[in-house]
Amino acid sequence: MPTTELIGYLAATLTTCSFVPQAWHTFRTRDVSGISLGMYSVFTTGVALWLAYGIALQAWPIVVANAITLLLASTILGMKLRFRRAPGG
Repeated sequence: MPTTELIGYLAATLTTCSFVPQAWHTFRTRDVSGISLGMYSVFTTGVALWLAYGIALQAWPIVVANAITLLLASTILGMKLRFRRAPGG
């Protein structure tokens, strides 16, 4: 495996794994008060675009990392939409 591809997989692993604690915490506690709806909406859209880009290039480190990150970010975003408090409540 070329060094550049190894670096890509390592970067993909680290950045993707960084979402696991937030997703686990949110799933376990259903506490979404500290999560920005705007940020996660834009971020999730960006990750979906990175996934499309990786597929177009057949760049597997990009595809794998962004597919997993999209799943985690979408889960957090979905929980933010589902468990957010009503205004004034």
